[in-house]
Amino acid sequence: MADNDTSTTNSANGNAKTAAARATRNRPASRSSARASRASEDAMKKQIAELKREVNRLNRTLSEQAAETAHGWYQGAADRASTLYSGASDRASRAASQLRSQAHSVSETVQQNPGTFSTAMLIGGLVGLLAGMAISRSSAAEPDWLHRWHR
Repeated sequence: MADNDTSTTNSANGNAKTAAARATRNRPASRSSARASRASEDAMKKQIAELKREVNRLNRTLSEQAAETAHGWYQGAADRASTLYSGASDRASRAASQLRSQAHSVSETVQQNPGTFSTAMLIGGLVGLLAGMAISRSSAAEPDWLHRWHR
């Protein structure tokens, strides 16, 4: 039995030694895992900083491209507006000169034939007066509100 007691004692001592060895191994492992987690945190912080720099660079690039696009759009719109304005200005200038020449020819005709112009104006006025009278006679009877005052 003594052998059994010794073997139990040895096995108990062996288990204690194994547990102590494991505990000793776990202590550096926890230190190394702390170092590893710090290293991974530092690496992650570096990656985050790098990503922030990349996002800022992309934002600057996008804003520059947007500014160039806007400037190009504005320049194109300004060019088109300038072209349209110059075309409209040319047409208006031609129309004004044509109107001036026609008014000048009418003015010359009136100056050369004042009697003809007066007669034409008188006939036009009479035709307008007769047309107005004809329209007023053929329109509906007097409105109802007007009859109240005639009673």
